[in-house]
Amino acid sequence: MAKDKIAYVCSNCGQESAKWIGKCPNCGQWNTFKEIRVAPDLAGHAAAASAASVVRQAETRPRPMPLGGISAKDDPRIDMRDAELNRVLGGGLVPGSLVLLGGEPGIGKSTLTLQTVLRMADRRILYVSGEESAAQLKMRADRIAASAGLQAGGGAGCMILCDTSLESIFANIRDVNPELVVIDSIQTVSTEAAAGAPGSVAQVRECASALLRFAKTSGTPVILIGHINKEGALAGPKTLEHIVDAVIQFEGDRHHMYRILRSTKNRFGSTSELGIYEMGREGLRCVPNPSELLLTQDHDGLSGIAVSAAMEGARTFLVETQALVSTAAYGTPQRSATGFDQRRLNMLLAVLEKRVGFRLAQKDVFLNIAGGLRVADMAMDLSVIAAVLSSNVDTAIAPGWCMAGEVGLSGEVRPVGRIGQRVAEAERLGFTHIIVPKYNMQGMARLKTGIELVPVRKVEEALRALFG
Repeated sequence: MAKDKIAYVCSNCGQESAKWIGKCPNCGQWNTFKEIRVAPDLAGHAAAASAASVVRQAETRPRPMPLGGISAKDDPRIDMRDAELNRVLGGGLVPGSLVLLGGEPGIGKSTLTLQTVLRMADRRILYVSGEESAAQLKMRADRIAASAGLQAGGGAGCMILCDTSLESIFANIRDVNPELVVIDSIQTVSTEAAAGAPGSVAQVRECASALLRFAKTSGTPVILIGHINKEGALAGPKTLEHIVDAVIQFEGDRHHMYRILRSTKNRFGSTSELGIYEMGREGLRCVPNPSELLLTQDHDGLSGIAVSAAMEGARTFLVETQALVSTAAYGTPQRSATGFDQRRLNMLLAVLEKRVGFRLAQKDVFLNIAGGLRVADMAMDLSVIAAVLSSNVDTAIAPGWCMAGEVGLSGEVRPVGRIGQRVAEAERLGFTHIIVPKYNMQGMARLKTGIELVPVRKVEEALRALFG
């Protein structure tokens, strides 16, 4: 009897090797190769079974079709009873799709999925939990349902299964015949067809492939909940992200109330949409208008606060940028940023010192994006510089002012995208002035707005408009 073949697979990117390697040649990570055992007769059995079934499946095998003869009619999407989740999915869940939901431990992945299941009381749903017991799920469901006025457990349509065997899960799927399957989480499921412990590269890849075949052949959508590693990427092989139809990241700081649902891959919709939730004791609540919650109602006379018209994906919201500049208590000044890129903050401070002439080399600078959000929009640059200068001179920015603009290394204010949406959002929330890049004014002349546009070409012009 032949011995099992030993292979080594990188747990970060899925790169395979015949021997153990300290550094992965594909992703560059160290000590990520894990040993897996592969049965030597799997390929031979698969080839023999394929050859034996050629004649039997001659009439039923898939045949090539001309592109013009393929029907492009879209299947009706499944309403998830959640406006933010429907937005991120592109209008709802597509039948037969495989969706991967990832996020940090304790961020609210299971809570989001369970409260969505509770709202879909008219559909037959199988919720497979490999991490929690049925009693724990019942307690959480009762708490969520009591706050939302729903029937606990979603009525008879929601079936709970606490199992980690893929073969047992498929047997229960055949008995229940659900309209939606939720796997919490994919790292806890194992199959007898692959070697290794649950959560290993071989197990995750084999289980995800089996669930993909089930979703495509039966038309039943499957939602997978996945863990992330310490670098913030989805745990498991990179193949997991390739085979699924949509990858959704649930982001946010566990110490703050706001959560962002972001789509990084979507075969049936746009990846520029995002949903915002507020975490409470009773569960997650949709935030249809985040600007009104992110802005402090009373900050008149407070220095170091600037409001920026930022965009995340295709969604516009106004967010406060808070800065604190103080004399360095130690020899080396500190530079700290929460919710903003640390390296970009250092660049903007260098621009402020070189191009504008403010000396900040011996001062500590602390930056914070209000609400615990992390914003990567380049249009935040102008508000960061304005907040830092406001705190440095201890002079508050006049109420009713907001801004949007990217700052270059030479001190110029570069144009930003979708300036019309930013101006409309600022006007809707009652702002009277907005600083915009001068190059964005070409298409704004035709728009009739009730807010005064202040075009600037350099950082000095923006600071003069704010502080005189």
